[in-house]
Amino acid sequence: MTVSIAAGRLEALIAEVFDRAGCSRAEAERVAMRLVRANLTGHDSHGVIRTSRYVDWLEAGMFLADQEIEVLFENDAMAIVDGRYGFGQTVAEQAVALGLDKARAQGIAIVALRNAGHVGRVGDWAEMAAEAGFVSIHFVNARASILVAPFGGTEPRLSTAPFCAGVPRPDGPPVILDFATSVVAEGKVLVAAKGGKPLPAGSLIDGDGSLTTDPVALYGSAGPDALTRERNGTGAIRAMGEHKGSGLALFCELLGGALTGNGTTGPWPERFANGMLSIYLSVAAFDRGGGFADEVKRYIDYIRETHPADPAKPVLVPGDPERATMAERIADGVPLSDDAWASIAGAARKVGLDDTAIESISGCKA
Repeated sequence: MTVSIAAGRLEALIAEVFDRAGCSRAEAERVAMRLVRANLTGHDSHGVIRTSRYVDWLEAGMFLADQEIEVLFENDAMAIVDGRYGFGQTVAEQAVALGLDKARAQGIAIVALRNAGHVGRVGDWAEMAAEAGFVSIHFVNARASILVAPFGGTEPRLSTAPFCAGVPRPDGPPVILDFATSVVAEGKVLVAAKGGKPLPAGSLIDGDGSLTTDPVALYGSAGPDALTRERNGTGAIRAMGEHKGSGLALFCELLGGALTGNGTTGPWPERFANGMLSIYLSVAAFDRGGGFADEVKRYIDYIRETHPADPAKPVLVPGDPERATMAERIADGVPLSDDAWASIAGAARKVGLDDTAIESISGCKA
Protein backbone atom coordinates (compact mmCIF):
# COMPACT_ATOMS: atom_id res chain seq x y z
CA MET A 1 0.00 0.00 0.00
CA THR A 2 1.10 3.56 -0.61
CA VAL A 3 0.11 7.05 0.39
CA SER A 4 0.49 10.10 -1.82
CA ILE A 5 1.38 13.49 -0.37
CA ALA A 6 1.56 16.84 -2.16
CA ALA A 7 5.19 17.84 -2.55
CA GLY A 8 4.77 21.22 -0.85
CA ARG A 9 3.06 19.71 2.19
CA LEU A 10 5.62 16.93 2.46
CA GLU A 11 8.44 19.46 2.28
CA ALA A 12 6.78 21.53 5.01
CA LEU A 13 6.57 18.51 7.30
CA ILE A 14 10.20 17.47 6.75
CA ALA A 15 11.35 21.06 7.36
CA GLU A 16 9.42 21.13 10.63
CA VAL A 17 11.04 17.85 11.68
CA PHE A 18 14.57 19.13 11.15
CA ASP A 19 13.75 22.49 12.70
CA ARG A 20 12.61 20.73 15.87
CA ALA A 21 15.58 18.32 15.68
CA GLY A 22 17.99 21.23 16.16
CA CYS A 23 18.70 22.73 12.73
CA SER A 24 18.20 26.39 12.00
CA ARG A 25 15.04 27.09 10.02
CA ALA A 26 17.10 27.88 6.94
CA GLU A 27 18.96 24.57 7.11
CA ALA A 28 15.79 22.63 7.91
CA GLU A 29 14.12 24.04 4.80
CA ARG A 30 17.22 23.38 2.69
CA VAL A 31 17.44 19.73 3.76
CA ALA A 32 13.70 19.25 3.25
CA MET A 33 13.82 20.81 -0.22
CA ARG A 34 16.70 18.57 -1.32
CA LEU A 35 15.12 15.40 0.07
CA VAL A 36 11.75 16.08 -1.52
CA ARG A 37 13.41 17.04 -4.79
CA ALA A 38 15.08 13.62 -4.82
CA ASN A 39 11.63 12.03 -4.55
CA LEU A 40 10.24 14.30 -7.24
CA THR A 41 12.94 13.20 -9.66
CA GLY A 42 12.27 9.54 -8.89
CA HIS A 43 15.34 9.01 -6.70
CA ASP A 44 13.33 7.85 -3.69
CA SER A 45 16.46 6.21 -2.28
CA HIS A 46 17.89 9.68 -1.56
CA GLY A 47 14.61 11.28 -0.57
CA VAL A 48 12.44 11.65 2.49
CA ILE A 49 12.87 8.01 3.47
CA ARG A 50 16.18 9.16 4.94
CA THR A 51 14.46 11.49 7.42
CA SER A 52 14.44 9.09 10.37
CA ARG A 53 18.05 8.07 9.72
CA TYR A 54 19.18 11.71 9.54
CA VAL A 55 17.36 12.53 12.79
CA ASP A 56 18.95 9.55 14.53
CA TRP A 57 22.41 10.50 13.25
CA LEU A 58 21.91 14.12 14.33
CA GLU A 59 20.86 12.95 17.79
CA ALA A 60 23.88 10.62 17.97
CA GLY A 61 26.26 13.42 16.98
CA MET A 62 27.21 11.82 13.65
CA PHE A 63 25.77 14.87 11.84
CA LEU A 64 26.09 18.42 13.16
CA ALA A 65 23.62 21.19 12.46
CA ASP A 66 24.44 24.45 10.69
CA GLN A 67 28.07 23.90 9.79
CA GLU A 68 30.28 26.07 7.57
CA ILE A 69 32.99 24.46 5.47
CA GLU A 70 36.56 24.99 6.66
CA VAL A 71 39.00 25.84 3.87
CA LEU A 72 42.15 23.84 4.58
CA PHE A 73 44.03 24.93 1.45
CA GLU A 74 43.23 26.97 -1.62
CA ASN A 75 44.74 28.73 -4.56
CA ASP A 76 43.17 30.37 -7.59
CA ALA A 77 41.99 27.10 -9.16
CA MET A 78 41.58 24.58 -6.33
CA ALA A 79 40.50 24.13 -2.76
CA ILE A 80 40.52 21.43 -0.11
CA VAL A 81 37.63 21.90 2.31
CA ASP A 82 36.34 20.13 5.41
CA GLY A 83 32.59 19.77 5.86
CA ARG A 84 32.97 19.37 9.64
CA TYR A 85 30.27 16.66 9.61
CA GLY A 86 27.59 19.14 8.64
CA PHE A 87 24.55 18.08 6.64
CA GLY A 88 25.68 17.39 3.11
CA GLN A 89 22.81 19.48 1.80
CA THR A 90 24.50 22.44 3.48
CA VAL A 91 28.26 21.87 3.22
CA ALA A 92 28.23 20.33 -0.27
CA GLU A 93 26.28 23.35 -1.51
CA GLN A 94 28.93 25.62 0.00
CA ALA A 95 31.73 23.58 -1.59
CA VAL A 96 30.05 23.72 -5.00
CA ALA A 97 29.57 27.49 -4.71
CA LEU A 98 33.27 27.88 -3.92
CA GLY A 99 34.22 25.76 -6.93
CA LEU A 100 31.98 27.75 -9.25
CA ASP A 101 33.46 31.04 -8.05
CA LYS A 102 36.96 29.78 -8.83
CA ALA A 103 35.96 28.33 -12.21
CA ARG A 104 34.25 31.58 -13.09
CA ALA A 105 37.56 33.39 -12.57
CA GLN A 106 39.97 30.74 -13.89
CA GLY A 107 37.92 28.71 -16.38
CA ILE A 108 38.50 25.52 -14.39
CA ALA A 109 38.48 24.53 -10.72
CA ILE A 110 38.80 21.44 -8.55
CA VAL A 111 37.37 21.18 -5.04
CA ALA A 112 38.07 18.32 -2.64
CA LEU A 113 35.39 18.02 0.05
CA ARG A 114 35.99 15.78 3.08
CA ASN A 115 34.02 14.96 6.24
CA ALA A 116 30.63 15.86 4.83
CA GLY A 117 27.39 14.44 6.13
CA HIS A 118 25.38 12.52 3.53
CA VAL A 119 25.49 14.73 0.41
CA GLY A 120 22.17 13.39 -0.88
CA ARG A 121 21.43 13.18 -4.59
CA VAL A 122 24.71 14.12 -6.26
CA GLY A 123 22.74 15.24 -9.31
CA ASP A 124 21.72 18.30 -7.27
CA TRP A 125 25.29 19.55 -7.41
CA ALA A 126 25.70 18.90 -11.14
CA GLU A 127 22.42 20.74 -11.71
CA MET A 128 23.61 23.65 -9.58
CA ALA A 129 26.76 23.87 -11.71
CA ALA A 130 24.86 23.51 -14.99
CA GLU A 131 22.44 26.26 -14.07
CA ALA A 132 25.47 28.55 -13.72
CA GLY A 133 26.87 27.45 -17.10
CA PHE A 134 29.49 24.95 -15.97
CA VAL A 135 30.27 21.37 -16.87
CA SER A 136 30.96 19.38 -13.71
CA ILE A 137 32.29 15.92 -12.78
CA HIS A 138 31.95 14.41 -9.31
CA PHE A 139 33.55 11.36 -7.69
CA VAL A 140 32.00 10.46 -4.33
CA ASN A 141 32.77 7.94 -1.63
CA ALA A 142 31.24 7.14 1.76
CA ARG A 143 33.69 6.43 4.54
CA ALA A 144 32.55 3.73 6.98
CA SER A 145 29.79 2.62 4.61
CA ILE A 146 30.86 -0.87 3.54
CA LEU A 147 28.09 -2.07 1.25
CA VAL A 148 29.26 -3.31 -2.14
CA ALA A 149 31.16 -6.44 -3.11
CA PRO A 150 33.93 -5.94 -5.67
CA PHE A 151 33.57 -7.97 -8.86
CA GLY A 152 34.13 -11.65 -8.14
CA GLY A 153 33.58 -11.33 -4.38
CA THR A 154 30.76 -11.85 -1.90
CA GLU A 155 31.92 -9.58 0.94
CA PRO A 156 31.42 -5.79 1.01
CA ARG A 157 34.56 -3.78 0.48
CA LEU A 158 33.28 -0.65 -1.36
CA SER A 159 30.77 2.09 -0.67
CA THR A 160 28.10 2.65 -3.34
CA ALA A 161 30.59 5.23 -4.67
CA PRO A 162 28.42 7.57 -6.79
CA PHE A 163 29.65 9.12 -10.02
CA CYS A 164 27.98 12.16 -11.54
CA ALA A 165 28.56 14.53 -14.47
CA GLY A 166 26.55 17.42 -15.83
CA VAL A 167 26.56 19.41 -19.07
CA PRO A 168 24.64 22.72 -19.33
CA ARG A 169 22.41 23.55 -22.27
CA PRO A 170 21.42 27.20 -22.71
CA ASP A 171 18.58 26.21 -25.03
CA GLY A 172 17.26 23.28 -23.00
CA PRO A 173 17.51 21.29 -19.77
CA PRO A 174 20.98 20.15 -18.72
CA VAL A 175 22.26 16.64 -19.34
CA ILE A 176 22.79 15.07 -15.91
CA LEU A 177 24.30 11.61 -15.47
CA ASP A 178 24.06 10.48 -11.84
CA PHE A 179 24.37 6.92 -10.60
CA ALA A 180 25.72 4.71 -7.86
CA THR A 181 28.42 2.38 -9.13
CA SER A 182 26.51 -0.48 -7.50
CA VAL A 183 23.57 -2.27 -9.15
CA VAL A 184 21.33 -0.26 -6.83
CA ALA A 185 22.01 2.55 -4.38
CA GLU A 186 21.87 1.56 -0.72
CA GLY A 187 18.85 3.82 -0.38
CA LYS A 188 16.94 1.60 -2.81
CA VAL A 189 17.64 -1.37 -0.52
CA LEU A 190 16.35 0.83 2.31
CA VAL A 191 13.19 1.60 0.30
CA ALA A 192 12.65 -2.12 -0.41
CA ALA A 193 13.22 -3.00 3.24
CA LYS A 194 10.48 -0.52 4.18
CA GLY A 195 7.90 -2.00 1.84
CA GLY A 196 8.61 0.13 -1.23
CA LYS A 197 9.62 -0.82 -4.74
CA PRO A 198 11.24 -4.28 -4.77
CA LEU A 199 14.82 -4.65 -5.92
CA PRO A 200 15.72 -5.83 -9.43
CA ALA A 201 16.71 -9.47 -9.68
CA GLY A 202 20.29 -10.14 -8.65
CA SER A 203 20.86 -6.78 -6.94
CA LEU A 204 22.40 -8.41 -3.87
CA ILE A 205 24.77 -11.30 -3.30
CA ASP A 206 24.65 -13.40 -0.15
CA GLY A 207 27.64 -14.72 1.73
CA ASP A 208 27.40 -18.07 -0.02
CA GLY A 209 27.57 -16.44 -3.46
CA SER A 210 23.87 -16.76 -4.29
CA LEU A 211 22.07 -13.81 -5.87
CA THR A 212 19.07 -12.40 -4.02
CA THR A 213 16.73 -9.42 -3.66
CA ASP A 214 16.16 -9.82 0.09
CA PRO A 215 17.43 -6.77 2.04
CA VAL A 216 18.23 -9.11 4.94
CA ALA A 217 21.33 -10.16 2.98
CA LEU A 218 22.67 -6.63 3.53
CA TYR A 219 21.17 -5.58 6.86
CA GLY A 220 20.71 -8.91 8.63
CA SER A 221 18.53 -9.00 11.72
CA ALA A 222 19.74 -5.55 12.82
CA GLY A 223 17.47 -3.91 10.22
CA PRO A 224 17.97 -1.01 7.81
CA ASP A 225 18.02 1.76 10.42
CA ALA A 226 20.85 0.26 12.45
CA LEU A 227 24.21 2.01 12.41
CA THR A 228 26.60 0.59 9.83
CA ARG A 229 28.77 -1.11 12.42
CA GLU A 230 25.72 -2.86 13.89
CA ARG A 231 24.51 -4.48 10.66
CA ASN A 232 24.99 -8.22 10.59
CA GLY A 233 24.00 -9.25 7.09
CA THR A 234 26.25 -11.81 5.46
CA GLY A 235 26.07 -10.38 1.93
CA ALA A 236 26.48 -7.19 -0.07
CA ILE A 237 25.14 -5.10 -2.92
CA ARG A 238 26.64 -6.08 -6.27
CA ALA A 239 28.77 -3.73 -8.35
CA MET A 240 27.08 -2.55 -11.54
CA GLY A 241 28.47 -3.60 -14.92
CA GLU A 242 30.54 -6.46 -13.52
CA HIS A 243 34.27 -5.57 -13.61
CA LYS A 244 33.66 -2.15 -15.21
CA GLY A 245 31.40 -0.85 -12.44
CA SER A 246 33.65 -2.37 -9.81
CA GLY A 247 36.63 -0.57 -11.33
CA LEU A 248 34.81 2.77 -11.46
CA ALA A 249 33.77 2.31 -7.82
CA LEU A 250 37.41 1.75 -6.89
CA PHE A 251 38.34 5.04 -8.55
CA CYS A 252 35.53 6.86 -6.72
CA GLU A 253 37.05 5.55 -3.49
CA LEU A 254 40.57 6.55 -4.52
CA LEU A 255 39.59 10.03 -5.77
CA GLY A 256 36.56 10.85 -3.59
CA GLY A 257 38.05 9.15 -0.54
CA ALA A 258 41.84 8.93 -0.58
CA LEU A 259 42.68 12.07 -2.61
CA THR A 260 40.20 14.35 -0.79
CA GLY A 261 41.52 13.23 2.58
CA ASN A 262 38.11 11.83 3.51
CA GLY A 263 39.50 8.31 3.73
CA THR A 264 38.35 5.20 1.93
CA THR A 265 35.70 2.92 3.35
CA GLY A 266 36.69 -0.07 5.45
CA PRO A 267 36.11 -2.05 8.63
CA TRP A 268 38.12 0.31 10.81
CA PRO A 269 35.90 2.14 13.31
CA GLU A 270 35.42 5.52 11.71
CA ARG A 271 32.64 8.06 11.62
CA PHE A 272 30.50 8.09 8.48
CA ALA A 273 31.34 10.85 6.02
CA ASN A 274 31.05 11.52 2.33
CA GLY A 275 34.05 12.69 0.36
CA MET A 276 33.56 14.37 -3.02
CA LEU A 277 36.13 15.39 -5.62
CA SER A 278 34.50 17.87 -8.01
CA ILE A 279 35.84 19.32 -11.26
CA TYR A 280 34.25 22.41 -12.77
CA LEU A 281 34.77 23.57 -16.38
CA SER A 282 33.52 26.91 -17.64
CA VAL A 283 31.74 26.54 -20.97
CA ALA A 284 32.41 30.22 -21.65
CA ALA A 285 36.16 29.66 -21.25
CA PHE A 286 36.29 26.56 -23.47
CA ASP A 287 33.76 27.51 -26.13
CA ARG A 288 35.89 29.98 -28.05
CA GLY A 289 34.18 29.27 -31.33
CA GLY A 290 30.69 29.61 -29.90
CA GLY A 291 29.49 26.26 -31.25
CA PHE A 292 29.14 24.24 -28.06
CA ALA A 293 25.37 24.63 -27.59
CA ASP A 294 24.63 23.83 -31.24
CA GLU A 295 26.86 20.75 -31.17
CA VAL A 296 25.28 19.44 -27.95
CA LYS A 297 21.80 19.94 -29.42
CA ARG A 298 22.75 18.28 -32.69
CA TYR A 299 24.13 15.23 -30.98
CA ILE A 300 21.28 14.87 -28.48
CA ASP A 301 18.76 15.10 -31.33
CA TYR A 302 20.75 12.45 -33.20
CA ILE A 303 20.62 10.15 -30.15
CA ARG A 304 16.88 10.67 -29.68
CA GLU A 305 16.23 9.80 -33.34
CA THR A 306 17.56 6.27 -32.81
CA HIS A 307 14.99 3.64 -33.80
CA PRO A 308 13.74 2.24 -30.46
CA ALA A 309 13.91 -1.48 -29.74
CA ASP A 310 10.46 -1.11 -28.15
CA PRO A 311 8.22 1.36 -30.05
CA ALA A 312 6.50 2.24 -26.77
CA LYS A 313 9.80 3.29 -25.21
CA PRO A 314 11.63 6.05 -27.08
CA VAL A 315 15.39 6.43 -26.66
CA LEU A 316 16.15 8.81 -23.80
CA VAL A 317 19.15 10.83 -22.66
CA PRO A 318 20.23 11.29 -19.03
CA GLY A 319 17.80 13.54 -17.20
CA ASP A 320 14.72 12.64 -19.27
CA PRO A 321 13.29 10.11 -16.77
CA GLU A 322 13.80 12.52 -13.87
CA ARG A 323 11.96 15.34 -15.63
CA ALA A 324 9.06 13.07 -16.56
CA THR A 325 8.78 11.76 -13.01
CA MET A 326 8.91 15.28 -11.58
CA ALA A 327 6.05 16.46 -13.77
CA GLU A 328 3.97 13.46 -12.72
CA ARG A 329 4.68 13.77 -9.02
CA ILE A 330 4.15 17.52 -8.89
CA ALA A 331 0.72 16.85 -10.36
CA ASP A 332 -0.20 13.72 -8.41
CA GLY A 333 1.83 13.91 -5.21
CA VAL A 334 4.84 12.00 -3.90
CA PRO A 335 4.08 8.29 -3.42
CA LEU A 336 5.37 6.69 -0.22
CA SER A 337 5.01 3.13 0.97
CA ASP A 338 3.11 2.68 4.22
CA ASP A 339 6.35 1.67 5.95
CA ALA A 340 8.17 4.73 4.62
CA TRP A 341 5.37 7.04 5.77
CA ALA A 342 5.33 5.33 9.18
CA SER A 343 9.08 5.93 9.46
CA ILE A 344 8.68 9.64 8.66
CA ALA A 345 5.77 10.00 11.07
CA GLY A 346 7.85 8.24 13.72
CA ALA A 347 10.68 10.73 13.23
CA ALA A 348 8.16 13.59 13.53
CA ARG A 349 6.83 12.19 16.78
CA LYS A 350 10.38 11.76 18.06
CA VAL A 351 11.01 15.51 17.76
CA GLY A 352 7.72 16.46 19.42
CA LEU A 353 5.04 16.60 16.71
CA ASP A 354 1.79 14.87 17.62
CA ASP A 355 -0.43 13.06 15.13
CA THR A 356 -2.78 16.03 14.80
CA ALA A 357 0.11 18.31 13.82
CA ILE A 358 1.55 15.73 11.44
CA GLU A 359 -1.79 15.37 9.67
CA SER A 360 -2.39 19.13 9.64
CA ILE A 361 0.97 19.85 7.97
CA SER A 362 1.09 16.87 5.58
CA GLY A 363 -2.59 16.36 4.81
CA CYS A 364 -2.07 12.65 5.47
CA LYS A 365 -3.25 10.67 8.48
CA ALA A 366 -0.34 9.69 10.70
